[in-house]
Amino acid sequence: MQPLQPTTPVQENVVGAEASPALEMSFAPAVWRLIIDDQPRSGAANMAMDQALAEAAASGEEPPTLRFYRWQPPAVSLGRHQPITDVDAEVVEQLGYEIVRRPTGGRAILHTDELTYAVTAAAGEERVSGPLMDAYLRLSNALLAGLQRVGLRADKAAGDVRAGPNVSAACFEVPSAYEITANGRKLIGSAQSRRAGYVLQHGSLPLVGDIGRLVDVLALPAEERVHLRAELVGRACTLAEALGAAEDDPSLDFKYVAQAIIEGFSDLLNLNFKAAQPSAAELRRTAELIREQYANSEWLAHR
Repeated sequence: MQPLQPTTPVQENVVGAEASPALEMSFAPAVWRLIIDDQPRSGAANMAMDQALAEAAASGEEPPTLRFYRWQPPAVSLGRHQPITDVDAEVVEQLGYEIVRRPTGGRAILHTDELTYAVTAAAGEERVSGPLMDAYLRLSNALLAGLQRVGLRADKAAGDVRAGPNVSAACFEVPSAYEITANGRKLIGSAQSRRAGYVLQHGSLPLVGDIGRLVDVLALPAEERVHLRAELVGRACTLAEALGAAEDDPSLDFKYVAQAIIEGFSDLLNLNFKAAQPSAAELRRTAELIREQYANSEWLAHR
């Protein structure tokens, strides 16, 4: 495993009307909580945990948190308002996957062989305050700084990039504003939710594997599936592909990549991190949200 490399500051490239002309990137030092889940969780548990941490931050009971996690079994997550009919539930079951609905927007993602990050904070925290796209850009720059530490010179989509009306059900088909790309292909897909006094942003970084696997579970005619798979493989990539690394390369290890991103957040956003675990109250709220929302068939079917 190669040591993490130092990085140069990520340059501002604010494009589009929704970002402030002079985005503040100088912050007073702060301490955030760091949670790295050692054991993968189900899709419902992961989404419930993200919301529970965000609610605790909004109430002031807990500090802002950067969380890294994985999924077991693999899960297809739908955007908050995406029709469940976009996926083939029978194929999902045959493959041993789950279906879960995110509290954030966007399109379907297959969560397997990946690192997922989540940022949860009170809406007034200066690193996520202000217009949505300003917060999104700050966090994207921190992600970029982290990826530089694993040897990747990544980039981000321009601020005026938006998914068009004819975009498919697959989240990774095209990048949206400020999402992370490598060699012109989408690498990290992120989404943000703002409600009840909190900001929750989470995102998926595929580490290894076939980026086109998502297409297998979409409810599409066979010929459309073949076409979309080719499109997806051409427009998105894993970190292994972006680095040109073998899939067993230690630099693709979940905790190694997480540490690189932690350092990117620390340097770019002037943060110190305190390792911790969710509080007892957050775990109780997580269990409640699993039962009442994320594992509830009505929420899953909701559009």
